[in-house]
Amino acid sequence: MRPVRVIHVGLGPVGAAIARQVAARPGLASVAAVDVDPGKAGRDLAELTGAPAPAGIVVSGDLARTLKKARADVAVLSTGSSLEAVLPQIEAILEAGTSIVSTCEELSYPGYAHLRIARRIHARAKRRRAAVLAAGVNPGFAMDALPIALTAVCGRVDRIRVNRVQDASLRRLPFQQKIGAGLAPEEFRKRAEERAVGHVGFTESVAMIADALGWRLDRITDRVQPRIADAPVSSGLLAVAAGEVCGIVQDAAGFRNGEPVIALHMEAYLGAPASYDEVRIDGTPPVAMRIEGGIHGDLATASIVVNSIPKVLAAPPGLHTMRDLPLPSFWPGRLSSTPLAPSRPRRAPQSAR
Repeated sequence: MRPVRVIHVGLGPVGAAIARQVAARPGLASVAAVDVDPGKAGRDLAELTGAPAPAGIVVSGDLARTLKKARADVAVLSTGSSLEAVLPQIEAILEAGTSIVSTCEELSYPGYAHLRIARRIHARAKRRRAAVLAAGVNPGFAMDALPIALTAVCGRVDRIRVNRVQDASLRRLPFQQKIGAGLAPEEFRKRAEERAVGHVGFTESVAMIADALGWRLDRITDRVQPRIADAPVSSGLLAVAAGEVCGIVQDAAGFRNGEPVIALHMEAYLGAPASYDEVRIDGTPPVAMRIEGGIHGDLATASIVVNSIPKVLAAPPGLHTMRDLPLPSFWPGRLSSTPLAPSRPRRAPQSAR
């Protein structure tokens, strides 16, 4: 079988990591790359991914023109967290009849906060016979799909709590900047009010869990606070003085009948002494799971995007979520063992209704 043709849209740290994994998997072939950064356009893809030999793919700044030439099977879209901001790119890719796996956090489960846009994407994807999925570690796995899967062994579920603690000094620079590392506390609070700092995707994760369990929520809350450095700390990418912000503490909750039944707690700051991911389910039986060392957000996001490609290519046209499609697993890229023909049509996913 011919390899799956992949176009890369967005070549930041995560986009470049995805391109490296695509290059390493048999059965996948990068055929084009697009980035609006003028410092990247015109360069060989290998220069941006650290590959030892030229890829023979010149990065373009023109998405529409590149899509026409590439004739790709799937686009990996890694350009932003805001669904409204990336919507024009999604629509351009779908207009070319190309399926999408994206890292856009607000696309992970858009039916709660962005229902109108979700329906628009779903309709266009069906019309162009393409499938769309947002995949990632958080949202997309650690704080939503994973706890949902763990409830499969429960006869009753009363509450779910997910804790994610990360030493942000091990993460990429854009992530460290997104959590406000290096800001003065006053500047952090100002940016937090503008939603310019903090984790994007908690609302989507809470909504995904609630819908999976059949819970109708009264409301979802999301609060972000600064973590202040007690002493100077450095990540090697930026330095934080004592009294400055070294990261975030963020909490989201889903309320049912006035009670918080879903709680998501995240701490991401430079110098965190121990990273871990933890899920606790109050139910019958109770379930507790802890991943020591945590799931590395950058490396794992690239992996889950690439591992989701066969699921997307096998899906019926439309907008899907990690709750709608079979959970991905490691995929070595051998196409002969992975069915890629679309299955029979089914109802629109819950997030698009």
